[in-house]
Amino acid sequence: MNQPDNDLTDRLTQLEIKASYTEDLVDKLEQIITRQQDQIDLLTREVLRLRQPATVDGVAPRGLRDDLPPHY
Repeated sequence: MNQPDNDLTDRLTQLEIKASYTEDLVDKLEQIITRQQDQIDLLTREVLRLRQPATVDGVAPRGLRDDLPPHY
């Protein structure tokens, strides 16, 4: 009768160990996801900023097509 109790205790201990490792892995993955989302947000803001026309003293710069000779 002692053997089944030991087997059950061993199985329960192994499950607790696996659950502990799983919790640690989930915590690490959450940190990685949070950091990646922060990077995505930063890059999105940077892309939006770069898409805005640059102005110098309130005057937008001329585009390259504005400098084409008339025969183009």
